[in-house]
Amino acid sequence: MKKALFICAAGLSLLTSCETKTNSSQKEANNQTQVVHPEWSRNAVIYEVNLRQYTEEGTINAFESHLPRLKELGVDILWFMPVHPISEKNRKGTLGSYYAVQDYKEINPEFGTKEDFKRMVDKAHQMGLKVLLDWVANHTGGDNVWMAENPDWFVRDEKGDFVSPYDWTDTYKLNYENPDMRAAMMDALEYWVREYDIDGYRCDVAFEVPTDFWDEVRPKLDAIKPVFMLAEAEHPELLVNAFDMCYNWPLKDVINQIAAHQLGRKTEEAAYVHESHSGSKKQAQNALDLDVLFAYQDSIFPTGSYLMNQITNHDLNSWEGTEFERLGPGVKAFAVLTYTIPGMPLIYTGQETGMDRALEFFEKDTPPDWTRNEWFTFYQKMNELKHSQAVLEAGTKGGKMVRYFTESPDAYIYKRTKEGSKVLVYLNLSNKAVEVKFKGDAPSGTYKNLFTEVAEELPTTLQAWEYRILIEQ
Repeated sequence: MKKALFICAAGLSLLTSCETKTNSSQKEANNQTQVVHPEWSRNAVIYEVNLRQYTEEGTINAFESHLPRLKELGVDILWFMPVHPISEKNRKGTLGSYYAVQDYKEINPEFGTKEDFKRMVDKAHQMGLKVLLDWVANHTGGDNVWMAENPDWFVRDEKGDFVSPYDWTDTYKLNYENPDMRAAMMDALEYWVREYDIDGYRCDVAFEVPTDFWDEVRPKLDAIKPVFMLAEAEHPELLVNAFDMCYNWPLKDVINQIAAHQLGRKTEEAAYVHESHSGSKKQAQNALDLDVLFAYQDSIFPTGSYLMNQITNHDLNSWEGTEFERLGPGVKAFAVLTYTIPGMPLIYTGQETGMDRALEFFEKDTPPDWTRNEWFTFYQKMNELKHSQAVLEAGTKGGKMVRYFTESPDAYIYKRTKEGSKVLVYLNLSNKAVEVKFKGDAPSGTYKNLFTEVAEELPTTLQAWEYRILIEQ
């Protein structure tokens, strides 16, 4: 869900006001996550489904016909934006926001029926795909079914009025100090796992909900079946006992800033703390800024936890611009980065065919063009890489990154190694050609290019935004 202040929750101190919050998490950072990740998540690719905009019909049944195409693409986890009925009170636009939930135990009739949903989940499972539901636990729509019978389940201000978080005037915030509300929320979360066999949740603004609630609900869900939990947040404490994975929002900001700097554009995104020991702040300008980010994240997140890496999603596409608008000709290079650094890559609706427009958020829009094209082939190849190279597994089972530094701050070259699997990546994250002159250790060996499947010499120059993925033979 789009939020103006969300970045303050990031693992990286993007704003001065975030520093206290992130520094307080340093102790948790040195711990091993207690979450037992499903083995199927290790080399998985997650795909976000915008059901309303996916087909002309915008229904579950119409989407179901795309399951074979998504299987061919090579994704593993289908994350559905909320499928619940949408509140009418204070509704934004004609159709409203997915994130203004009217009833946690029903399906939006615009999308279909519970039977439709159950059949689609079963078919996805038969094809080896997993299904996550987007869950909005922090707030409900203004006429949620809980409102009439349980108004004390909601937060009120000093005037006695219900509180809308941020600028989400179509929603009211829930009161997690009320034990009955907590019990009802846990029951609703258990319901979809138990009755519809879903495989977990993506939890909207998870950092706004008390961590102890998530810590309590995770084992309840796992008792039904082992689940996978994704937090839209970057609080390290959420990854200790409750969540498998959180958003890598700072990576998005850093790559946006690098692209903007290289292309001579201005960006209004918050600068991040580039040198925490000196307290200076600057916006990211080149590939070296990635090292600062990754070092910081390594210092604060529990060992073994996952980060979700992305160049677009529903918030970015609808509110911040498409990946093409933000990253220009660097889209594929930055996509390669999201697939080959530690974590799990995300593909959003339409990304796999190069959709270069923002989808409407509160209205029905025309679906993406699903014609298989160069983008489909590109992401299909990246998904094959993720599946075939054990070194790219998420968590502690993946190989660590070894960086090779060059005289150019724009060349980002690294290798990930694990027994039987070695992947070497060359990226030029700039709008100009660069020479590859190593300052210290240099990679060696015989490699095959992922895309050409031909053995080749290690490059000595990289063209603007060039990327190479090399598999050691």
